[in-house]
Amino acid sequence: MPNPEALEWYRFARMDLTAANTLNEHARPKPLEIICYHAQQCAEKMLKGFLVANSVEPPKKHDLPLLCDMCMETNGRFSELSDICDFLTVFGVQPRYPNDLEVLDEDVRRALCDAQAVMDFFQEI
Repeated sequence: MPNPEALEWYRFARMDLTAANTLNEHARPKPLEIICYHAQQCAEKMLKGFLVANSVEPPKKHDLPLLCDMCMETNGRFSELSDICDFLTVFGVQPRYPNDLEVLDEDVRRALCDAQAVMDFFQEI
């Protein structure tokens, strides 16, 4: 059983995914950037929770490929998440501020699917 700190990371990850799905289903106009941000945050918090559960201090970065690589050092199956981490990383910081990042409906669909895939992955390991 993971330690209490890891469980808190996982709980916050679930809240991010719930927020992303709720915004996607009910908010009009749909806040595409914020939905993708919450999807990225879900994945980030799951990875950081895994690190904490394995007595590794997670870096204070939003770099999902780095976090995934760190998780792979404990469990090689995390390589299955590399494409997801590559895609979601861009949404970790940029969508919170006005800039040139263009987010499309298809990005939202993929971000939500990818965040759910991360959650599902954790059910399997």
